[in-house]
Amino acid sequence: MTTPGEISVPQANDPSFDNIWQELKWRGLAHVSTDEQALEKVLAGEPITYYCGFDPTAASLHLGHLVQLLVMRRLQLAGHKPLALVGGFTGLIGDPRQTTERTLNDKALVAEWVNSLQDQVSNYLEFDAGDNAATMVNNLDWTGQLSALDFLRDIGKFFRVGTMIKKEIVANRLESEEGISYTEFSYQILQGYDFLELYRRYGCVLQTGGSDQWGNLTSGTELVRKVEGQHVHAFGTPLITNADGTKFGKSEGNAIWLDPEMCSPYTFYQFWLNTADADVIDRLKVFTFLTRDQIADYETKVKEQPHLREAQKILAWLVTSLVHGEEQTRQVIDASAALFGRGELAHIDEQTLAAAGAELPRPERGALDSSALTIVDLLVATGLEKSRSSARRTVSDGGASVNNEKIPDPEEQFGAEKALHGKYLFVRRGKKNLAFVDLSAL
Repeated sequence: MTTPGEISVPQANDPSFDNIWQELKWRGLAHVSTDEQALEKVLAGEPITYYCGFDPTAASLHLGHLVQLLVMRRLQLAGHKPLALVGGFTGLIGDPRQTTERTLNDKALVAEWVNSLQDQVSNYLEFDAGDNAATMVNNLDWTGQLSALDFLRDIGKFFRVGTMIKKEIVANRLESEEGISYTEFSYQILQGYDFLELYRRYGCVLQTGGSDQWGNLTSGTELVRKVEGQHVHAFGTPLITNADGTKFGKSEGNAIWLDPEMCSPYTFYQFWLNTADADVIDRLKVFTFLTRDQIADYETKVKEQPHLREAQKILAWLVTSLVHGEEQTRQVIDASAALFGRGELAHIDEQTLAAAGAELPRPERGALDSSALTIVDLLVATGLEKSRSSARRTVSDGGASVNNEKIPDPEEQFGAEKALHGKYLFVRRGKKNLAFVDLSAL
């Protein structure tokens, strides 16, 4: 049987669909649109130019952004031309959140984040693909020099306050105790202006984004209609939630970032591997390029052999390989196997081992004296054993190991010379109870 590690990451649209719109709908990616019939016809016809925007409000994109990047990629594979907008101007404001005002970040920091996000976006689109090569754009180029007078006269006059305050996010903020500042209230005007400028500069006729941005998306379509007399399109993807109602895209309350420095490939892989059976098929539709027939096969496997978790394994392999590369993903899979005695830990790189250890129990700072550590010390300090006497019995019975090597002597000591990369000890009691010691953190 083919294992996930032997499958290259596929990136092609499913040929079984008549057009890309039908595939997007089947994958659950078309939640709301301006005119579905007209949009389907446009996407099935001659190539068009479309865009999606990403604001630099952090140093990295996250899984919510990955949904949009993959929508863009599917449209590009269908022959359409993408404009990837990283908002050097709108990122200085940030779109309104549901609860409180955003903190305004320093301009130099935002500029740094623009570069980071542009580098990330460039990994998911083809920028040298002939007639439909992607183009990177930055709204600071056309908004940065716009005067307040021009903003009010040339753009603001086309927006009606009554309509603006009916937008869901604005209405929610107006009803909150904090309210909403004019800065964030004006965000929808700025995003609408982006669409107008991209229409004028590139002939852009479609904007994609999350359905939670629907008010901002339609601000653009309305502005183009009022100023240029042209009908353009927008569609929004749904807010992805887990079957149990919890928010998707977070692990233990932390966002799953695409930057390996902010979320390690090991943590990223484990996130996907831990997908619930009730969610895994939907995740395969959204985050992979597997075909309808292939996904149907995995759906059958989930129903008939859920304990094998084959759907989760292929999901974790494909998405981690897409984001972090196949070689790094193999390292992660090897580390996962080696942690439970099915491989050599010594061959795993330091970053992956550190990320794996971060998921495990560890001793509290000051609980160990790094100058003379025995296996008994390690078992007790990590909580694998409750007492030194029980730890000694475990060692005598052959049930203790360090870095996958059984330790028969309860007095054997461990220092940097026996640690992986000079500092890491993976301590095991029995087959499944595992803990981690970082000698450099004692």
